[in-house]
Amino acid sequence: MRYFVTGASGWIGSATVPELIAAGHRVTGLARSDASAAALTASGADVVRGTLDDLDVLREAAAASDGVVHLAFKHDIAFSGSFKEAAEADRRAVDALGEALAGSGRPLVLASGVAGLKPGRPATERDMPESDGSPMSLRGATAAAVLALAPRGVRSSVVRIPPTAHGDGDRGFVASLVSFAREKGSSGYLGDGANRWPAVHRSDVGRLFALAADGAPAGAVLHAVADRGVPFREIAEVIGRHLGVPAVSVPQEEAAAHFGWMSGFVGLDAPASSDLTQELLGWHPTGPGLLADLDEGHYFRAAGA
Repeated sequence: MRYFVTGASGWIGSATVPELIAAGHRVTGLARSDASAAALTASGADVVRGTLDDLDVLREAAAASDGVVHLAFKHDIAFSGSFKEAAEADRRAVDALGEALAGSGRPLVLASGVAGLKPGRPATERDMPESDGSPMSLRGATAAAVLALAPRGVRSSVVRIPPTAHGDGDRGFVASLVSFAREKGSSGYLGDGANRWPAVHRSDVGRLFALAADGAPAGAVLHAVADRGVPFREIAEVIGRHLGVPAVSVPQEEAAAHFGWMSGFVGLDAPASSDLTQELLGWHPTGPGLLADLDEGHYFRAAGA
């Protein structure tokens, strides 16, 4: 089998591509830069040059493949204040990929998010996001569009990932919390810090995407969740302990100053389960939990160490 993978050199892609290759598949990865192309070649993948805006490139690569794993998203644009623009670009890319695969019975696996589905209680694979017209809901609408490809002859599925897909080399949410704590001299949480974040090790996410590409039934929703919900205060306390700074409650009105672009996320109470996914595909997380991963120390290494 040959899989076309977008976002193949990214944080999740660089864990997924080796899993696909280890399973005996060929991989073609989308690369928008020389550095990404070199990384993919070094991993044993073939390369097609382009971006999410090159819709003809996406259609041609999808049509030439035995299936697609779509991991790319314009995170740099999304978290600099243009989430709507990033989500709209993602939807155009998904429509192009779906068009190329329609009627083929081949898989299209989409990366989506688990946070915010059902605040206050563990979200399951059966829960669907509300469509309220907000920029954030646009990504949920894209996931729904992928699932709607199933009756059109695409073995489509959606893998929802927690914001904390952690591991050595992470430059995302957890690494940013460490950076904020180091900069401010305190490791913050909102209120009593009882709100819960789901989490998963990056290696487990890569394995789930490979399993989904090979065997997820059409219309499946999957959760890449290991820790159902880690209390945010516990995350802050571990970070504080490693940095030698106090863990403190940050007033809501000071959240933006302390957490920057993450201020809208740190207060989320977003527990989630993956029981149905584990039963369906036999996927069982084996990587360290979030707090154990923090205790391994790699998040606190000096730059370049």
